[in-house]
Amino acid sequence: MSTITTLPQFASWLESARRRCEDALARHLPKAEDVPAARLHDAMRYAVLGGGKRVRAALVYAAGAACGSATQPVANGLDAAAAAVEFIHAYSLVHDDLPCMDDDVMRRGRPTLHVQFDEACALLAGDALQPLAFGCLAQMPIAPALVAQAVRTLAEASGSLGMVGGQAIDLDSVGRRLSLDELETMHRMKTGALLRASVALGAVVAGAASPMRRSLDTYAQAIGLAFQVVDDVLDVSADSAALGKTAGKDAAENKPTYVSLLGLERARELAEALRIEAHNALRELGEGQRIEPLAGLADYIVLRDR
Repeated sequence: MSTITTLPQFASWLESARRRCEDALARHLPKAEDVPAARLHDAMRYAVLGGGKRVRAALVYAAGAACGSATQPVANGLDAAAAAVEFIHAYSLVHDDLPCMDDDVMRRGRPTLHVQFDEACALLAGDALQPLAFGCLAQMPIAPALVAQAVRTLAEASGSLGMVGGQAIDLDSVGRRLSLDELETMHRMKTGALLRASVALGAVVAGAASPMRRSLDTYAQAIGLAFQVVDDVLDVSADSAALGKTAGKDAAENKPTYVSLLGLERARELAEALRIEAHNALRELGEGQRIEPLAGLADYIVLRDR
């Protein structure tokens, strides 16, 4: 299957989405000097604004574009939803890196938050980013019923039946050999749930009809799992400098991964099959420029090298 991620128009779109997200994040974050919690606010900004691919935000924008609505209220709502998913993602990374979790010292090419500040401050920064995310959604200038749907979507993806539950399974699985079904369940929750919610939020904000939402959800489930499969591949095939985090940590800690279960080549084949599944789901939405960002993101997620 041909790819579009190398085409200049997709690279330009992705960079534009990243910049748009950065602007939205900066607007919604408290200023570093704001009192009475200036150090906490500084830590929150360090956690959120320290780089990152902004894939989740890009999925929000791409899903909104695929649904075809370009009014200013929708655009403002997409900015708020993009910021919200990135706040939840950032908090999850901060907490995952803590000594009581993965105990990591490098994230996005620089010291993790608890190393740069301290453990208590990192914990509180993560705690503060969670309500900030839902505050963003509550302020969206769209129909109240759609705001409620968006809040519920992000809450379900972030909680015990989604991202947090997946992390709990991950911690309980160290040293165990999971079945393929068990591993898939864990990663659909830990990583896939928030990526799936990002696509859903774009559709909700744009007021998409149910058939379109179903096709987008099929796409989102495929790329959500593919993202983690590729992460597992990169953990053994890339170095720490390229990844911006500690490479080889999963194997060192005897964590179950797609590579440990399937081997490197079969894991790569699975990622490619999921990429094709995502593209097939998009065909149900028709052809044209409005779906190209989603197609490009499927390619980017699977073919990335970091």
